[in-house]
Amino acid sequence: MIDPNIIEQMKKVAVDYAQGAYAPYSGYPVGAAVLGEDGKIYGGCNIENAAYPSGICAERVAIFKAVSEGNRKLLAVVVSTPNGGSPCGACRQVMREFVDNLTSVFILDGKGELRAEMPFTTLLPRSFGPESLEVDE
Repeated sequence: MIDPNIIEQMKKVAVDYAQGAYAPYSGYPVGAAVLGEDGKIYGGCNIENAAYPSGICAERVAIFKAVSEGNRKLLAVVVSTPNGGSPCGACRQVMREFVDNLTSVFILDGKGELRAEMPFTTLLPRSFGPESLEVDE
């Protein structure tokens, strides 16, 4: 179980990062925070681009920052969206690579109010992961 004080810090990071989002096209600022196995909190915001597919979601920014610092396991994920929206499919799949099935995911609204808390398996049931590539011979 993650210390509740760390979760509170992560919530603040996610909400703060949403304030720095670059979302001129959607007007939908998102912030995220992940807790790496090193105990550090990594934040990210969504960054849009006029060529829509070239942008990136907040969750992936935070995850990629943690992974680039050597973390291969995330202990918790917090996402802040204006209306408590859930992570997109691409972000869920990236999370899958670096979380355990029971890793806690917290979804906040833009004011930092908790809208949902769930284990990752609830967010992406029957997911495709590294073990899915194993072939029985």
